[in-house]
Amino acid sequence: MFRANPEHTGVYDNGGIEPGNTELWRFATGDLVVSSPTVANGVVYVGSEDKNLYAIDAVTGKEKWRFAAGDRVTPSPAVVNGIVYVGSEDKNLYAIDAVTGKEKWRFATGGWVYSSAAVANGIVYVGSVNNSLYAIDAVTGKEKWRFATGDYVDSSPAVANGIVYVGSGDKNLYAIDAVTGKEKWRFATGNWVYSSPAVANGIVYVGSGDKNLYAIDALTGKERWRFTAGDRVISSPAVANGIIFFGSRDKNLYAIDAQTGKEKWRFAAGNYEGSDPAVANGIVYVGSEDKNLYAIDAMTGKEKWRFVTGGWVYSSPALANGIVYVGNEDKNLYAIGANSSSLTTVPTTIQVTDAGSPAPLATAATTAPVQRTTRQSPLQYAPVGAVVLIFGIAVWKRH
Repeated sequence: MFRANPEHTGVYDNGGIEPGNTELWRFATGDLVVSSPTVANGVVYVGSEDKNLYAIDAVTGKEKWRFAAGDRVTPSPAVVNGIVYVGSEDKNLYAIDAVTGKEKWRFATGGWVYSSAAVANGIVYVGSVNNSLYAIDAVTGKEKWRFATGDYVDSSPAVANGIVYVGSGDKNLYAIDAVTGKEKWRFATGNWVYSSPAVANGIVYVGSGDKNLYAIDALTGKERWRFTAGDRVISSPAVANGIIFFGSRDKNLYAIDAQTGKEKWRFAAGNYEGSDPAVANGIVYVGSEDKNLYAIDAMTGKEKWRFVTGGWVYSSPALANGIVYVGNEDKNLYAIGANSSSLTTVPTTIQVTDAGSPAPLATAATTAPVQRTTRQSPLQYAPVGAVVLIFGIAVWKRH
């Protein structure tokens, strides 16, 4: 599923051998591919703004089937027990047979679905721009509960240890009981939380439009530390081997010590916006608005190679069996694999020795008391036109 697992760590254990930057195949859709692909049982599932969800043979790049939704499909699909779960701008979450492409059920939410579904213990969790997080029975498609926030839920929920974590446009990160739908705590940031949280070792990591990446105790909601980047953090963090990887609108990919919040290195990734980093075998893969997919050494921050695509890379890469799969603004899904004779390396990493200290904790409590709200907040971005393309698309890939 999105970010590889319900905890959204972004770590692909089935990455296989180290991929290289040779194009194996590309699959053409009818519009932008900001959806992040999911690979399961030899098939790549990905959405397109042409309103279709595609199932593509992971080795040959041949289409197996396509499913027509009522509007654009920008979230990342989740594939569990032979069923694909994916949302659409037509306000529905769909359950589709992974082999045949036939619809099993659809669940109507009250708004566009840009959030990527997480599936855990027979329940599908997904957000909607009608300010709600939904819990839906994975087999029947029946609603189990819904949780109201104060603004859009474009963030994709993460699930760990019986708790669902999700951000909202109301500037909060929420922790919600996965079974009952009751709020356990909320954590207030200074701006929209469109980043999708990652959970590892009892800590929730999440970015905010206030330029910070936060580390928050998963049980109490208390801040552990924060790291301030140079611009907003829409990117969803990856967590691997004690390091947090995330991107910022300041055009950098950061590596931060998971316990201390100290910066280890930063990598200048062109006009970076919303592609979320993926980690496999000690390498971080991330896309950029400069049309490149980058492979970066996770420990040193040194570039290993880059692959040039035909457009902005908002889609987040997924890995399986030595192949990187990533969507593109040029309407294609790419499969990129190993060929050492064509590798290119360009040094663009800034090494950090004693910089990037986490900002001190605020003296006032940053975890608000439990309080439901159904207040309708003002729209944070326009639903159509250029404003959507520039400010919304990186979020709506959730994704």
